[in-house]
Amino acid sequence: MEAVTKTPEREAFYKKIDGENLTALWTVMSDLITPEPKSACRPHLWKFEIIRDYMTEAGKLITAKEAERRVLVLENPGLRGQSKITTSLYAGVQMVVPGDVAPAHRHSQSALRFVLEGKGAHTAVDGERTAMEPGDFIITPSMTWHDHSNETDEPMFWLDGLDIPLVQFFDCSFAEGSKEDQQKITKPAGDSFARYGHNLLPVDTKRSSKTSPIFSYPYAHTREALERAKLREEWDACHGLKLKFSNPETGDYAMPTIGTFIQLLPKGFKTARYRSTDATVFCAIEGKGRSRIGDQTFEWGPRDLFVAPSWHWVTHEADADAVLFSFSDRPVQQKLDLFREDRGNA
Repeated sequence: MEAVTKTPEREAFYKKIDGENLTALWTVMSDLITPEPKSACRPHLWKFEIIRDYMTEAGKLITAKEAERRVLVLENPGLRGQSKITTSLYAGVQMVVPGDVAPAHRHSQSALRFVLEGKGAHTAVDGERTAMEPGDFIITPSMTWHDHSNETDEPMFWLDGLDIPLVQFFDCSFAEGSKEDQQKITKPAGDSFARYGHNLLPVDTKRSSKTSPIFSYPYAHTREALERAKLREEWDACHGLKLKFSNPETGDYAMPTIGTFIQLLPKGFKTARYRSTDATVFCAIEGKGRSRIGDQTFEWGPRDLFVAPSWHWVTHEADADAVLFSFSDRPVQQKLDLFREDRGNA
């Protein structure tokens, strides 16, 4: 778009209409409608070892109950002060130490948990409780009661991902706390997976929620699915072997606002360049390697976290068999016909 020339007469006009809360479109058009995605979001990597040390220090400073949730927010360096890891998503690392209870509450925002370290702490969602193990993907749907507790002798760490900026953008946030720190458990452990996790659905099931009825996807099953898919040797040049977590009722994404994925990169595999409009948060659960995002290269190992902004070229290279969990706002973009990808030289 051609730059608009400034003249004294035009500047006087702009000042005059400003008093009426009006702006001339031609002065801002190039910032509103850009030739390609453009935001302050930047590539970045967070080392889990560093986060763990700070979380341990935080555990001595504040209780889970006092904090509501003891979390360190992963703030994108280009979006500091906004509690955003991308322009549309939030991420943080939560710690629950032995004896902790993170009290029950609910809110409009949908949340995911991806377990990083520790074993045996619990998350309860709408009357069902699940034990947490590394690599488990757990969903807290919008407006469902949820609380966390740790009755083990080791601290637990997990990645939180929420659609807070999206809900904030639409101005539709509601939240409330419970009178009780922990909700009443009304279903047996594993109930949702037993009902919905085996490609069989109750014949008369009627649900209004667009979120998967499975609230805990155990890593043991996820890893098995990757190994079975690996036997076919159908490696994608840009992704290695990448699967999406799905809603068994619809085949759609497991969450309506956040797409979640698991990706296997065999030792020595280097992906072709790929870019897409959904800025993506990655978490390594196994292996080690590096990712080039734009003109920066990031070395990662187990439990490290990194972010690739919208429309940045991305390649991954694995030094050992590696598994990456990732999430983005792809479901929203696809439903609004906004999603776009480019497979480079693949």
